[in-house]
Amino acid sequence: MTLTTESQRVLLYVGTYTRPAPYLKTTNGQGIYVYSLNLASGELTPVSEMLNIDNPSYLTISHNRRYLYATSEVWLWQEGMITAYSIDAQTGALTYINKQPTLGSINAYASVDHADHFVMVANYWDGESVVIFPLRADGGVLPASDSVFHEGKGENEARQDKSHAHCILPDPTNTYVYSADLGIDQIVCYRLDHNHGRLHRHDSLQLPDGTGPRHMVFHPNNKFAYVIGELNSSITVLSVDSATGALAALQSVPTLPAGVAHETSHCSDIQIHPSGKFVYGGNRGHDSLVIYAADSETGRLTYVGHQPTLGQTPRNFAIDPTGTYMLVGNQDSDTIVIFRINQETGTLDPTGQVASVPTPVCLKLITL
Repeated sequence: MTLTTESQRVLLYVGTYTRPAPYLKTTNGQGIYVYSLNLASGELTPVSEMLNIDNPSYLTISHNRRYLYATSEVWLWQEGMITAYSIDAQTGALTYINKQPTLGSINAYASVDHADHFVMVANYWDGESVVIFPLRADGGVLPASDSVFHEGKGENEARQDKSHAHCILPDPTNTYVYSADLGIDQIVCYRLDHNHGRLHRHDSLQLPDGTGPRHMVFHPNNKFAYVIGELNSSITVLSVDSATGALAALQSVPTLPAGVAHETSHCSDIQIHPSGKFVYGGNRGHDSLVIYAADSETGRLTYVGHQPTLGQTPRNFAIDPTGTYMLVGNQDSDTIVIFRINQETGTLDPTGQVASVPTPVCLKLITL
């Protein structure tokens, strides 16, 4: 295993699809896979596997890097599951702790608050839209302490018939929690009640009809956030008032090149470079990442270019903690392709390193 220093190493955790569903082309995974990342070459080396879990399609890791939480997005289950694992500080291997039902189906996202007191889940299909779970001292998940259903629908009858929460994450101050709901074209804001584990509805931002907000990231300066629209292939720049939690739309830019119809491609993930200088959005169908330069003073985005992902269906991608590499999980070609990030321009240069990973759909990188 390659070390970044004498005591640190970079590990990659990969969630996969293990069971079929009507909306999935391939389901070749067996569970969660762990790799080490060589920061000199970009090479991934297998470390361990956790195979006794169904469809771990989204992963999140506690901020103390001691625990990993995986959703189980299983077609026809009335409730998905959130499963807790401990992370071995020496090897990075996972050990099962416990699991809880998520009060809804087709879990799309999970995140841990910055104090590592709660894990939160967005349910895409049925049941409660967003759910919060207290965490035990050993990292285990307690039963849900609160849940909320988002009322409404959008203009796209096929995809926006009701709430379809696709993301939930705390703001950097750990005061507010935001949920991107694809079904109702809203970013819903909650105030996090740390004492009782509750989500108090606080505010919401309505996006243009048919946007289909999917994922959201904050700029390191916490003045701005970026939301990727799955349905209209867009990135929306938001101003963030960290005192009040209020959001306001500042700019909308396309994720696809001019002349490419957004109906032929659907956005996936969005990531921001640790420096805050670059924002990346995924296009499934066009099979590319769009690259934008971000202005730290205004939040506005300037187009840099597109990078083919060298595989099919870039569902999820991740930047290593040093900001050196971009790892792209190509869901339907069973590969993770590693690019080196140009620190001046944000462009992505293929390293030639390609790891064979069955149906990779969620990538999380940490330094141990």
